Amino acid sequence: MTAPVFVDTNVLLCALDHADLKKQAAARAWRAELWKNRLGRVSFQVLQEFYVKATQKWPETRDEVCAEIKDLLAWQPVVIEAAILERGWKLQERFQLSFWDALIVAAAKSIGCGYLLTEDLQTGQDLDGVLVINPFFIDPASLSSK
Repeated sequence: MTAPVFVDTNVLLCALDHADLKKQAAARAWRAELWKNRLGRVSFQVLQEFYVKATQKWPETRDEVCAEIKDLLAWQPVVIEAAILERGWKLQERFQLSFWDALIVAAAKSIGCGYLLTEDLQTGQDLDGVLVINPFFIDPASLSSK
């Protein structure tokens, strides 16, 4: 794996969720691999959504969530600016994505990510040069040769 990997909110949430230990283990494996290879990327949109959803679902984890977000600042989160917003609208129209998913794809594209790690979109789908990977069907080792 040589291309940066953009991580969607749902993967960050699954890493904290004790309800599905298989998904939690997969999300944590991806997170560890991306830290090791320094290929993980996010946007401020993802970090904001992660904070809101995690603290709503597990209020007692607020400090852990804040610490995780502070760590993820090392991934140099993408700021959603005018060019990304406009690219998002085009991607939304072209691929019939939700507005929020289109913004994530646009942010990933803007920083040269080759992959988008999410369970919200169709795995294997090529969205304008960003390949969708479902982290619960594909493990990090599978991308190591790519």
